[in-house]
Amino acid sequence: MNLPLLALLMAFLVMGFGDVRGSFVGISKEVFGITSAQGALIPLAGAVSFALFSLPAGLFATRKGKKYLLQAGLLITAGAHLLPCFLLARFSHLLLAVFLIGFGMTCLLVAGNPLLREVTEPERYPRNLTFAQFVKSLGSIAGPYFIAFIVARGFSWKGIFPFFAGLALLAWASVTGSALPEDPPERPARLRDLLNLLRIRSIRRMVLGLFLFTGSEMGMNTYLASHMWLTFGMDVQGDAIRFGQGLFWLSQGIGRLIGTVALSWVRPRPFLRICAIAGMAAMAGLCLGSRALAIASVVLAGMSFSNIWPSLFAITLQSRPRQGAELAGLAVMANLGGAVVPFLMGAMADLSAVRWAFLVPLGALAYVTALAGRFRSGTA
Repeated sequence: MNLPLLALLMAFLVMGFGDVRGSFVGISKEVFGITSAQGALIPLAGAVSFALFSLPAGLFATRKGKKYLLQAGLLITAGAHLLPCFLLARFSHLLLAVFLIGFGMTCLLVAGNPLLREVTEPERYPRNLTFAQFVKSLGSIAGPYFIAFIVARGFSWKGIFPFFAGLALLAWASVTGSALPEDPPERPARLRDLLNLLRIRSIRRMVLGLFLFTGSEMGMNTYLASHMWLTFGMDVQGDAIRFGQGLFWLSQGIGRLIGTVALSWVRPRPFLRICAIAGMAAMAGLCLGSRALAIASVVLAGMSFSNIWPSLFAITLQSRPRQGAELAGLAVMANLGGAVVPFLMGAMADLSAVRWAFLVPLGALAYVTALAGRFRSGTA
């Protein structure tokens, strides 16, 4: 494995650690005394940052290069993680840090995937991209478990921030010292191109599917620990995180490997529908189940969620391969669902109980299931 590829994989690992913000909701409810609806401001801060900076980051990359953008993103991420080490007296300080972390993650996501293509032989790109996403999932898995690990040893949960900052700086040093290509500028997708695509009904439906699913995934990352804490009495800084988003991301990593094998003999359209239906079953288990069934539902949710976004996006791209840049821009903007769906879940939790918040992603997955059926019948 060449050094540029190793450096990029370190950046993907840092991307995965960005998902740890979902653990902050339950902790903030205990530390700052916030409500569930206020807790939704945490994923909102990240999603708004992503929505605001995604297209400007793409434009910046065409002028300065993707490697430069990746380096900038790693430095921004490190600085954002260092901020709470000095300023974390109020909930608003945490929101500011999450917003800045989202800014850094936006730069990493915009630069990472195209750079990976440039350091990979064409026939190996799909395999390496899948492996890079698996490495990213390792960061998503490790984040919640690291919080539980340091708390179990008597340290404050705030200890995660200098650790993540150091990891981002290490990745920056690896990227800076590697021979990543400095590609010539490319013409960015124009706003007019995106608007023209949104006039097509099938594209609108697929973008809405990405919007709803991205929001559902962030909602799971946000409320699983709170559900395990408030519904089953688990420690909010320990078992609730381990059996909540920690297990969710662990299952995603396993599901991504299984999906890589399965998609070699199952077409993306029926596979998407199977995953969406399995996700609906998992949401029902979280709403209605006992502690044991809830834990099993977290595993099922992680394994099914892991393959929905790549399958849906691959189908979207397959429909219009010559407009990949424009579709990728719309997919980036669809991440705004990560602000809307968790807010609706928080409102539902405040109105009734946190277990019923999972009715919101259940409805979102019902739409994805219907959309997969339209793909099969050719009417999307």
